[in-house]
Amino acid sequence: MADVHRKQIRNFGIISHIDAGKTTVPERILFYTGEIHKMGEVHDGMASMDWMEQEQQRGITITATATHCRWNDYSFNLIDTPGHIDFTIEVERSLRALDGAVAIFSAVEGVQPQSESVWRQADRYQVPRICLINKMDRIGADHRAVLIAMIEKLHVKPVLLQLPLGNEDGFCGVIDLIEEKALLFREEDQGQTLIDGEVPDELSAEVQQARERIIEAAADYDDSILNDFLEGKPIAAERILPALRQGVLACQIFPVLLGSALRNKGIQPLLNVVCSLLPSPLDIPLIDANRIDTENKIPIEPDSNGPLCALAFKVLADDGRKLTYLRLYSGSLQPGDSVYNSRTRGEEKVARLFRMHSHKRERLDHAVAGDIVTATGLKNVLTGDTISLAENPLQLAGLDYPEPVVSLAVEPKTIDDRDKLTPALEKLQWEDPTFLVKDDPETGQTLLTGMGELHLEVILQRLQSDFGVRTQTGRPQVVYRETIGKMAEQQERFEREIDNKLQLGEVTLKISPATRRSGLSIEIPEEVLQQWPEELAEQLREKLAAASQSGPIAGYPLTDLQLILLDAPYESNKTTDLGVSAAISRAISQALRNAQPTLLEPVMALELTAPAEYTGRVMGSLQQKRGQVEGVTSRPGHDVIRAAVPLLEMFGYMTELRSATKGQGSFSMEFSHFDQAPAETLQKFGF
Repeated sequence: MADVHRKQIRNFGIISHIDAGKTTVPERILFYTGEIHKMGEVHDGMASMDWMEQEQQRGITITATATHCRWNDYSFNLIDTPGHIDFTIEVERSLRALDGAVAIFSAVEGVQPQSESVWRQADRYQVPRICLINKMDRIGADHRAVLIAMIEKLHVKPVLLQLPLGNEDGFCGVIDLIEEKALLFREEDQGQTLIDGEVPDELSAEVQQARERIIEAAADYDDSILNDFLEGKPIAAERILPALRQGVLACQIFPVLLGSALRNKGIQPLLNVVCSLLPSPLDIPLIDANRIDTENKIPIEPDSNGPLCALAFKVLADDGRKLTYLRLYSGSLQPGDSVYNSRTRGEEKVARLFRMHSHKRERLDHAVAGDIVTATGLKNVLTGDTISLAENPLQLAGLDYPEPVVSLAVEPKTIDDRDKLTPALEKLQWEDPTFLVKDDPETGQTLLTGMGELHLEVILQRLQSDFGVRTQTGRPQVVYRETIGKMAEQQERFEREIDNKLQLGEVTLKISPATRRSGLSIEIPEEVLQQWPEELAEQLREKLAAASQSGPIAGYPLTDLQLILLDAPYESNKTTDLGVSAAISRAISQALRNAQPTLLEPVMALELTAPAEYTGRVMGSLQQKRGQVEGVTSRPGHDVIRAAVPLLEMFGYMTELRSATKGQGSFSMEFSHFDQAPAETLQKFGF
């Protein structure tokens, strides 16, 4: 594909809080671009992008879904991501592979907790964004309040490109501030026909003020616009967009549009702005890859004739086989090509290539830099792996995975189910790096760990519906962390003859408490490393990390502590690998027991919406759950309560909240941090 064509590719995702209209918008995009001929609705379970049975039943997006469509001369690779915090890994890995994003906010609820979460994820990967304030037809819609919330909560510079025509139920179109014209959407043909009109006289002053704010933002990136603006000269529309685009690509300007996707208003202008302001694959900054054989960093250019470099950002179990989503950053790919996996250090062969249209496939005979495609035949590839060529082995930066905080025990119902359970769980782990499986050595049960109750509920339903595995489960349990309360030092010498060979190892180490949220730190002073041969010294850190995987009392992962290896004498021809491993294991275990081990519980950031008359009752219930109320915001007809509450207290809370608010309350939460567990929890685990 020639560069001129790749300038017209837009790889972007839809991100938002749940119920902001995130799946309705792609449905309209597919309709107006001619990809589908009938719009399905989320509430009817008929949306094209929500193809999974559970998505249709629940009316929410569970897995990120890719599709392809065209608008004028532009080609879109679009990914619709989930809005529920339990499926945040889908947002994480999608943003890792995309060039831009459309962030959707509800005109009524504004910037909600998951809106902030996905925004931070996009910040982490420096993804340029444009914004759509949706649901402008709803009672209580207030786009100005949303803009203020963006400034206060997201700390960004929103630039409003449109003004609404009509309020709430009377919302009928928008005023294009750059072109200075009104846009109406004909209802008779589901908004397909746009009608240009004059700006109403009563809004002309407001339009001029709003347009000046756009020009001021553009002037930061174009000195000629600044000079003309200061001299009072008119600024033509065709000069504004290129300047704004520079700010968008630098993640400094975030253009905002208005619409009502459900009422078929505002989508076509959004598509035009995607083309005008979001980056093509040629616009994104060059990424660095490590060349494995030389350990040199190499900038990867989006050149179809360059060395192959692709990121596997998602893996799907499709009819028992792997379907791997690839973002090509350089080079080209064809069915039958042999590729190199940087993680496994092995070669595999691409069987077929596809372009996805939700769950439907379109066969491709090749893919080039800038493309997002799927491949079959890559049996050992997992999420975050880099695909390159054996003669030019490259590795890209991987992904950050959030902490899973809820677990439950699962048992197969029958012998037949037992035989199918392990391979089914393995396939589900292919897909989801935040879903963990381990065996409890004490009970022999299989423990499933995930991001929340809904996450695990979906996993269990998929075990039955997709793999035919029936299970019995226990009550969801909190996943704790272990840490220490004081400093301790420990010296251990392991010396024992095993299989007629002396195994020797000696270490002295110190462990100290660290600040909350600091994680586990392992330090080996240079003078200790110098005692060891270079090839063996590298293994010391691995041995320390392996022995620090779990706490001494309940076996939960360790966190918020610092481990320093004070001494590890090396005796040539005497010190052995097994001896050192045993000495480290015993030293860490004993030091932890001497350092006042304790338990940390996960605390969730909660945002709760309830009618104002029930606010006192709701806040009282949160305090009974050891919650800390951090703030209350009053809005027309309801209050928004922000609080931090231990996860242990939140199981089954939706039923309790609905009872307390006569069915009118709702909440969302996400993991915040780990904090000291209460005395009764410590006693339960034997601390």
